[in-house]
Amino acid sequence: MELMQSAVQTHVYTIYFFLAIMLFNLYSVMRVKNFIVLAKRLRFMTPLYHLTNAIVIYTGTIVAFYAQVFSFTIALMIPASIFLLVIEIKRYKKMRIIKSDQIELQNDFFVYARKIYTIEIMVLVLVYIISKVF
Repeated sequence: MELMQSAVQTHVYTIYFFLAIMLFNLYSVMRVKNFIVLAKRLRFMTPLYHLTNAIVIYTGTIVAFYAQVFSFTIALMIPASIFLLVIEIKRYKKMRIIKSDQIELQNDFFVYARKIYTIEIMVLVLVYIISKVF
């Protein structure tokens, strides 16, 4: 039982750290006005984002298999994790192709990234609320 408690604690703390990374990225998109500075910051944060998401998925898998029950909450968490992974990859790919002289694309990216991070935070909070209800 101690293994299960440790896995659940690791899972929950990793989710909090994951949320903190998302909030930091959203804060960066809202406050940093220079695209090059923002791109460097987000390029640094992207591997940390994916590592944290992988830890959330891994610890969630351990908790789910240890409980030996497949509930609605678990069924919701799987596509949510995959969605967060895919949407962040799309954001990174869009950011990567923008050159320093493409001002219009840079401005469009700020709006796009703000929407992406808002959606990511909403998905994470919504899944957390649903997991507490069910």
